[in-house]
Amino acid sequence: MASSYWDSTQRKFWTFTKQQLNLERKKLEESERNLVSMFPLPDRRLLSIYFYHQLSKMARPLGIRQQALATAQVYIRRFYTKVEIRRTNPALVLATALYLACKMEECPQHIRMILAEARHCWDVDTSFNDISKIGECEFTLISEMNSQLIVHHPYRSLAELQSQFQLIQEENALAWSIINDHYLTDLPLLHSPHQIAITAIVLAVVLKPTQGNLQPVQAAGVANALQTLGNARNGAAQGAQNRVQKLVDWLAESSVDMEAVVECTQELISLYEIWESYTDKTCKDQIAKFVKARGVDK
Repeated sequence: MASSYWDSTQRKFWTFTKQQLNLERKKLEESERNLVSMFPLPDRRLLSIYFYHQLSKMARPLGIRQQALATAQVYIRRFYTKVEIRRTNPALVLATALYLACKMEECPQHIRMILAEARHCWDVDTSFNDISKIGECEFTLISEMNSQLIVHHPYRSLAELQSQFQLIQEENALAWSIINDHYLTDLPLLHSPHQIAITAIVLAVVLKPTQGNLQPVQAAGVANALQTLGNARNGAAQGAQNRVQKLVDWLAESSVDMEAVVECTQELISLYEIWESYTDKTCKDQIAKFVKARGVDK
């Protein structure tokens, strides 16, 4: 196991620029042009929201902790940079990713329990006839990820920086929530865990949650936070924003890539904007079309 992110396979093989990631996906779509045109899908972020809801439904009855759930989300995102989604049964991929993630995060679940929750969650009769399906899919997942299964998460950086930035409980909870949300975007493939954690901390401090009033994050709030951050970088923070100014000053002195923080914030704004148009049924129906048409649910 790599001792740190900087020595890890995650940094060496699974961290891309936006251009590199777009190119990989474009090549994948062009190689499956007929499938892509036959079965249009919603925006990738909307699919990620749907996948997260399905994973959560499977994980909740089994008491699976958040880090294992996050690892499963990263596995799914990595896998679908290598394999066209329309050639797979997403229900099987999600169940397998969760099963594998639990093993890697040292909270293993019996394969039959994962199978049972998957069948219940997806409300299907034919997708999961036996545990061998998950076993076969696990081999495929590991192969496509080149056995590079260790994932470094922002949660550790958040815990280490909590005292440094003197986060109150509500701010820490909001930062944790923002980190959870970033798995619905491409950020785990684009930026390091510490950059994600710092972005979450900055937003949590700027958004100023109050005790008993930890509201869901919305695009407008994050956009305002980005403006406040820009003012602080330009030395225009006043009054209640002094703490933000101190935070930005500390970041500047620590040589943190503030442009990366801004990019991460903009990606989150895009997520929260498109989330407002999310409907569970649309994603479910579009997936069902290619799964049934291609017979990959057998």
